[in-house]
Amino acid sequence: MACSVVCVSHTTGSGGDEVGKQVAKRLGYLYLDEQIVAHAAARGGLEPRDVADEERRKSFARRFIEGLAEGGGDAWMLGASVAAATIDDLSPADIRALIRETIVQTAGRGNVVIVAHAGSYAIEPGPHTLRVLITGSPSTRAERVAAAEGVDEAEATRLIKDSDAGRRDYLKRFYSVDAESPTDYDVVVNTDLLSGEQAAEIVMRATDR
Repeated sequence: MACSVVCVSHTTGSGGDEVGKQVAKRLGYLYLDEQIVAHAAARGGLEPRDVADEERRKSFARRFIEGLAEGGGDAWMLGASVAAATIDDLSPADIRALIRETIVQTAGRGNVVIVAHAGSYAIEPGPHTLRVLITGSPSTRAERVAAAEGVDEAEATRLIKDSDAGRRDYLKRFYSVDAESPTDYDVVVNTDLLSGEQAAEIVMRATDR
């Protein structure tokens, strides 16, 4: 039987978001990522005071999950892509708290693929949960970012360094992780030489326990 919760953490330029989408499609699971949560909050007119209040965060998360389940992942992704509101008035800490709350509640529902930079630390490990890290070497990831963003190699390298530093800071401040380790995950996939399809196949095989 496949794991009911697949949490895909990833580094910038590794292709982890695409791997997560492919796994969700093949399993027939809901797909959730940080951008969907953030834009749904903006689309729903969530105020900063609402996000800062724990009970209001939980209430939003419950309503969000119900809408996600009824409309399906594609419906929420579409809604996120056309959201007219912005989240500029919400602090990064508040948005992260909202994302974490939504991840925890969605994982409790099951049958979901969660793609988030640190989602694997937000949920408890267990027999029905698969924690995955999709990563790659800085040079390969920089090449991909340069191609995707249309920037030169130096700028892409800087973007990767900044992203990795931000990831370390995020793990330190919100999950008290001093040093990320491969043993924090059940599966680690290096996509330097693997396509998104090949990486997704590895994750699919690991979900079947």
